[in-house]
Amino acid sequence: MKPKVLQLVGDNKMGGVKTVVDNLASSCLAAKFEFVTLSVDEVTLWQMQADVIIVHFACTWRHLIKLLLLRRLNPITKIIIYEHHYSPEFERLNVPSKSRFRLMLKLSYALADKVIAVSQVQSQWMKQHHLTSATKIIVIPPGRNLDTFLSLPLKDVSRPLTLAAFGRFCSQKGFDDLLKAMKLLPPDLVKLNIGGGGSQEAELQELAVGMNNIQFFGVITDVPAFIAQCDAVVIPSRWEPSGTVCAEAKAAGKAVIVSHVDGLTEQVQNCGILAPPQDCVQLAQVLATFCQQSNQTITDWGISGRESVRNAWKKYLHDWESLLWDLLKH
Repeated sequence: MKPKVLQLVGDNKMGGVKTVVDNLASSCLAAKFEFVTLSVDEVTLWQMQADVIIVHFACTWRHLIKLLLLRRLNPITKIIIYEHHYSPEFERLNVPSKSRFRLMLKLSYALADKVIAVSQVQSQWMKQHHLTSATKIIVIPPGRNLDTFLSLPLKDVSRPLTLAAFGRFCSQKGFDDLLKAMKLLPPDLVKLNIGGGGSQEAELQELAVGMNNIQFFGVITDVPAFIAQCDAVVIPSRWEPSGTVCAEAKAAGKAVIVSHVDGLTEQVQNCGILAPPQDCVQLAQVLATFCQQSNQTITDWGISGRESVRNAWKKYLHDWESLLWDLLKH
């Protein structure tokens, strides 16, 4: 009988977390483990027997009670907290009482056997503030099957450059800063294709009024096809513990322009340019600098990025399989 791995999510909405959950459950590891995905609010949650429970939902004071119950009702089950949500920049921008926030994380992490950090920056933050024992922390960046992106043909760079940006229309993603930066550039210098939906949609549409070099595509259902049309991908997030969009862009062979924050920073190695976050003026300057690069440089950045993630999915699955079997041995 295969060991049962229960993945607990906050909800079933589309997004980076759901992509990670679904890709793990449908991977080759399904031949060795029985993956079950449930919402933390499922009525049958506490009757669910599992050998390993992976917590994907955000740790909060409200969810701490659920974690306590989960631990109490599953005393021998191995519990993993996969920290998709928090990072140094998230804390700096969103947390008024850092001591209270860190206490909540310490209590939550204490209930887990392992805590997965999604970037080296996040891991260092956890250790710096003693959120949990260093021996509990394992760094596994979020992964997904990138084969469809890797199979895209390399596109010849065109002028004016076409940038792509996509994701949830919310404050975290910084699309408002991106549109303000676009306003500061000559309209014939660069185009922007932007995809997504969310609470900021009306605000973003208003910012783009009169800008014929910006096109909205709505919610993106075919991400590879959307990226394939562009010359580079821009990720202007205010905080980002890791960021799956960057990995997708690199796998598609696209150069990237990303905010110099959290886990995004460590993903840009000879494959694009970093931009200061929350500063539309400096972002505009970075975009202008990017546009000044030669077609060959932009192409080379795309090739370098693609090679850097070519084996990322294989490594991701290897790391997870090793972790699961190691936990089940003890």
